[in-house]
Amino acid sequence: MSEETTHTEVNETDNADETQAQTAQTDAEQAQPADTTEQAESQIRTDDGIAMVGDEPLVTEGMNWFVLRVASNKEDSVRQTLLRKIKIEDFTHLVNRILVPTEKEKTIKGGKQRVIEKKLYPGYVFVEMALEDDGRIPQDVFFLIKETTGVGDFIGTAGRPSPMSEPEIEKMLMASKPAEEQPQVKMEFQKGDHIRIMDGPFENMEGTVDETMPDQGKVKVIVTIFGRSTPLELEYWLIQRVEEN
Repeated sequence: MSEETTHTEVNETDNADETQAQTAQTDAEQAQPADTTEQAESQIRTDDGIAMVGDEPLVTEGMNWFVLRVASNKEDSVRQTLLRKIKIEDFTHLVNRILVPTEKEKTIKGGKQRVIEKKLYPGYVFVEMALEDDGRIPQDVFFLIKETTGVGDFIGTAGRPSPMSEPEIEKMLMASKPAEEQPQVKMEFQKGDHIRIMDGPFENMEGTVDETMPDQGKVKVIVTIFGRSTPLELEYWLIQRVEEN
C-alpha cells in the first residue's frame, strides 16, 4: 500500500491537516457532502470485472465500506488514531482505507486569497473493512473502533452497521479525488438574490445580485441610488442574503 495517497491507506504515515470546525450531523440520511451542487455522471469503469473509480477499486475484494459518526471537528484525529491503533494491533489485513473527504476552497477577503480544506461530510469518517463469513465486522476490529475517542457509532439499523451502497461509495470516492482545476471561490449567491451590503460606503443598502464572478471573488449587484438603478461590484463577503418573508 502507498503511504502517501489521496485515499489514505491504513499504513500511511500520520498527516494531520488543519480544517475549519464543522458541526456533526445526527441522521444517517444527512451524511451528504457540504457542496450540494449537481453531481457528475457515473465515473465507474470495470477492469477485469472489478468496478473502479480512477485508479482504485470501488470496493476491495472481501471488504465493504462503512460510515462512522464522529464528534464535531474530530474527523481527522479519529482517522489518525484509528490508523495508529490498526497498525499496532496488526489489523491492516482487516481494515484497508480510512477516508475523510475534503475539497479545496478559495476565499478572498480584503483582496487577499487563501485556500482552505473543507470537509465534504462533516461529522463522518469512512472505513473499508473485511467481514466475517456471516457478514459481520470482526469483533476485535469492531470494539477497537468503537472504543476510540471521538467515535459515536456506525451508521446502521437495529444496532448493526450497514454497508454503503455502490452509488454511495462512488459518490464518496469521487469527492475524495483531488481536483484537476484550481479551486474557485465558493459563493452561495445566485442571480436575483435579494441582498444587504454589510460594510463600506454603501452599508445597509439593499439590492439584487446581477452577476457572480467566482474567479475574482466578487458579485455585481444592482442598488437604487438617488432613485436610479446603479450597478456595483463588491467582494462577496461584503454582502448578505436577505431572507424573504
